[in-house]
Amino acid sequence: MTLQVFKKHDYSISSERSKIDIDMVHRLLSKSHWAANRKRETVVKSIENSLCYGVYHNERQVGFARIITDYCTFAHLCDVIIEESCRGQGLAKWLLDCIMKNPDLLEVLRFTLSTKDAHGLYEKFGFTSLSDGERHRLMSISKDES
Repeated sequence: MTLQVFKKHDYSISSERSKIDIDMVHRLLSKSHWAANRKRETVVKSIENSLCYGVYHNERQVGFARIITDYCTFAHLCDVIIEESCRGQGLAKWLLDCIMKNPDLLEVLRFTLSTKDAHGLYEKFGFTSLSDGERHRLMSISKDES
């Protein structure tokens, strides 16, 4: 798999799993509406079995995302989160941009995610709601196999 590292001012994004601060990720996720009760052991196992990205201010981790994937037919983006004190700076958008440019994911046929309230962010990257009418939590990018 391609190791990715991006830098912008005092921030960096890396897909190097060994850099992930598990305690920080667990703390962030425990404050989220989707993983508030997730056990630390579950966070560890999910990181071990996913493509992960950390967002860092200098060397301190301030954000996280992970992708569950087979790298060809399916990928599911989840646990996208930025520390509250660092929100509003475009870090989530930058993180998504880095993920969507990963050469190992460019040919994935179906890329999904679930969101309660960030549809606008994901729509900028080509995700569409899987429901007609009102917004549905599940969003997807689907490519033709031909």
